[in-house]
Amino acid sequence: MTVKSAPSPWRDPVALLAAPAVIYLLVVYAFPLLWLFMKSLTGPGGLTLQPYVSFLSDPFNWRVVGNTLRVAAWVTVVCFAIGYPAAFALARAGAVLQIVMLVSIILPLSVGAVVKAFAWQIVLRRDGIVSQTLVGLGLWDEPQRLLFTETGLVLGAANIFLPFMILPIYSVVKLIDPRLSEAGATLGATPLYRFTHVTLPLTLPGIVSGVAFVFSMSVSMFVIPSLLIGDRFQTLATLTGRSFLLMRNEQLGSTTAVILLVLAVSIVVGSTWVARRIGGNQA
Repeated sequence: MTVKSAPSPWRDPVALLAAPAVIYLLVVYAFPLLWLFMKSLTGPGGLTLQPYVSFLSDPFNWRVVGNTLRVAAWVTVVCFAIGYPAAFALARAGAVLQIVMLVSIILPLSVGAVVKAFAWQIVLRRDGIVSQTLVGLGLWDEPQRLLFTETGLVLGAANIFLPFMILPIYSVVKLIDPRLSEAGATLGATPLYRFTHVTLPLTLPGIVSGVAFVFSMSVSMFVIPSLLIGDRFQTLATLTGRSFLLMRNEQLGSTTAVILLVLAVSIVVGSTWVARRIGGNQA
């Protein structure tokens, strides 16, 4: 008895539909990234790891990496704290209210990050609405400037990336049967127990996706830090841009770009692994 080998996916005419996208990604993304990687390894004497050794041996560069990860983590936390309950409100809202909320979440995505960052420059000024509101609530004795501060950067970035946290969680929450919580209540489970043992585990895939989206974009953001906090606060993305545009140091820019790429890819791969583990445990 002969065993037929599995047919090659590229012999399937339907699979050939992916060929234009694969070619586009190779030309626009893969080849430039490969060039950056080779540039970061190229020295006067040929291939070398010295650029990475020099980068990692400088305490300033470690502060830059710390700034990048800290801001990305805070942006992700703020987006999750706001986006998680918002996703439930969106999933449980009536038809008309749900449409209004979806439009309110998706429509800002059509506005560029530069426009939003400039708008937040106005909001975060000493005489901006945030400062005036906090003074009116009695939390501040006098108006203070949030612009060009790390707090202002986190608030502005969280506002821009918030839809990428809400939508993945919403897509999972809308599939959860609301009667599951009611069934737990009839069995005597407290609201906290129902949330931690029923609702939260079922929404973990959406949480993982939202966290991966927001964290990876926050790690690599360039325009938003440049406009909201300036050059005195460096991240890996701003250091990369500064290396290419101002210092004309292609090797340093390539090295920081590769390190930034490794961080972003690690986040995506790690979140995919976590999502698969969660899916396997719930199966």
